[in-house]
Amino acid sequence: MFFRLRNKLNQLGKAKIPFLFVIDFDVQNFYISPLDKLDKQILFSIAGFSNAINYPTTNSHILKKKPIHFAQYKQAFDYIIQEMIEGRTYLLNLSFPTPIEINTSLLNIFFSSQAPFKLYFRNQFVTFSPERFIKIQNNIIKTYPMKGTIDASIPYASAKILASEKEKAEHTMVVDLLRNDLSIVAKRIKVNKFRYIDEIKAGEKNLLQVSSEIEAKLATNWQEQIGNILLALLPAGSISGAPKKKTIEIIKTVENYQRGFFTGVFGYFDGKQLDSGVMIRFIEKQGNKFFYKSGGGITIDSDAMQEYEEMLEKVYIPN
Repeated sequence: MFFRLRNKLNQLGKAKIPFLFVIDFDVQNFYISPLDKLDKQILFSIAGFSNAINYPTTNSHILKKKPIHFAQYKQAFDYIIQEMIEGRTYLLNLSFPTPIEINTSLLNIFFSSQAPFKLYFRNQFVTFSPERFIKIQNNIIKTYPMKGTIDASIPYASAKILASEKEKAEHTMVVDLLRNDLSIVAKRIKVNKFRYIDEIKAGEKNLLQVSSEIEAKLATNWQEQIGNILLALLPAGSISGAPKKKTIEIIKTVENYQRGFFTGVFGYFDGKQLDSGVMIRFIEKQGNKFFYKSGGGITIDSDAMQEYEEMLEKVYIPN
C-alpha cells in the first residue's frame, strides 16, 4: 500500500498532472485522482482553490454533544503522563470521538464553513480545518504547525496563551519536530515566524490558535518526488507527537479507536505548486450516526481537566 501510494504520487507529479490527494492518519487508506476525473461526490476548497460551486445553505445549525466521561479521558491522560515520566514520549496528541446530534447535513456544513481547508468526501465525512500541512511553491516548502488554543473571549487571551510556559514548551516541541521532518526532504531549514496568533470562528465563539511558519529549500525536480516528500512527513507532527514513531505506538494503545481519515492530510497539486491541510475539525458519518473527532496536545505539565475541556471546545459546527 505504501509503495503504491508513493509511486502514484510520484508519477502524477513527474507528468505535471493536476490532482487531489486524501491520505488517512495511518497512511493505509487514500484517494488520489486527477482533477479532471474527480468524483463528483468529493468537494474541496484549499486556500481559495476549489471545485465547489455556490450552494444555498442554512446557518441555524444545532449541535448536541454526548462526550466521553471525564473519568475515561483521565484514565488515558494518566497513562500518557506515566509514559512521559518514563521517557518514552514528551508530546502526544490525544483525541477521542464525540457522538453528536445535528440538524444539518455534511454537505451543508462544508458550504457553511469559512475555513481555509475544507473537504466533503462522499457523504462519509467533512473537515473544515484551519491548519495547513505543507505548501510548496518556487521550490520552497513551508509548513505551519498549529499548537495552542484559547477562548478568544477570555480577558487578555492573546497575552495569556503567549505567556504560558506550558503552551510555549508544547509549541516549541512541535516546531523542533517539524524542522527535523523537513530536514529529511529539504535543505536550509529556517523558522520564519514563531508563535503567531490566528483567530478562528468556532460555532458561536471564537478561538485563538497559535502557529509558526517553517520553510526549507527543495531540489528543483521536487515534483517527481511528491510521494517521497509527503510520506516522509506523515503523519503530521502537530497531530501525532514526539518522538514520532514511539508516540504513534502509544496513541494506538491509549485511544482505543480508529482515527481513520481524521488527522490525515488532503491537498492538491496543480502542475506547478502544491498546497494541503491537516484534517482536523472533523465530522464522520457512521450509518445514521455522527461523530466529531477532536483532541489536543499533552505534555508533562498538562492539566487533565483543561485538556478535556479544550478537546470539547473544538467540537462545533460552523454558523
